[in-house]
Amino acid sequence: MKVNNAELVISAVRQEQYPDERLPEFALAGRSNVGKSSFINKMINRKALARTSSKPGKTQTLNFYKIEESLFFVDVPGYGFAKVSKSEREAWGKMIETYITTREQLCAVLQIVDLRHPPTKDDILMYDFLKHYQIPCVIIATKADKIPKGKWQKHLKITKETLNFDPQDDIVVFSSETGEGKDKVWGILKKWM
Repeated sequence: MKVNNAELVISAVRQEQYPDERLPEFALAGRSNVGKSSFINKMINRKALARTSSKPGKTQTLNFYKIEESLFFVDVPGYGFAKVSKSEREAWGKMIETYITTREQLCAVLQIVDLRHPPTKDDILMYDFLKHYQIPCVIIATKADKIPKGKWQKHLKITKETLNFDPQDDIVVFSSETGEGKDKVWGILKKWM
């Protein structure tokens, strides 16, 4: 998909703040600092629509990005090692759970994992959560540019085994630097729309 129009519509913390439009939505889930914002920016050909940060826990709301008036990317707070209070983390967890389990427009969750490392306990918990609620999931194995291409399959195998990957789901090797996997992701999203 060629993207000319993309905008941050709202940063929401409650259901009543979600956009009213009946457009398909794709949530981006992943641990803090895994590259969700970089993924969005690469997918929409923008340098900095989604703000990136080296500081974990920067995203603290559900950020709704409208793409070409035809779909939303919804960036959710990262899970894992964000330096915030336990009560803040619990509030984020509730906000994310409510969105993922109740939002009718949600077509699939794009779970971002780091291809260089085996999925974390938090990655496994998120994947199991999505499977439990039967939420369609696409694994985006990012930072592929940091690994020689000849080792991608080995790393993918580790990712699949660690997550107990369901072959009904899609998995894409992706790089925000080179654009590797971008067209494949758009193809998968079109299927869901």
